[in-house]
Amino acid sequence: MKVMLRKTPSGISAYVPKKDLEEPIVTMEKEAMWGGVVTLANGWRLELPDLAADTALPITVEARRLGEE
Repeated sequence: MKVMLRKTPSGISAYVPKKDLEEPIVTMEKEAMWGGVVTLANGWRLELPDLAADTALPITVEARRLGEE
């Protein structure tokens, strides 16, 4: 799914246009975020593509939503 990531005053948020959903990222598997799994405030887990650590925000990426475990 397409996800737009952007910096906000409180951190980084993810916006999913098809769901009209914007949530802050609360945890990141990797410090640089890219190529790992992030967790949104609503509990969604998204696997992000592997991009360079210095990739500028805002950016729209193709992410994969992981199911409940």
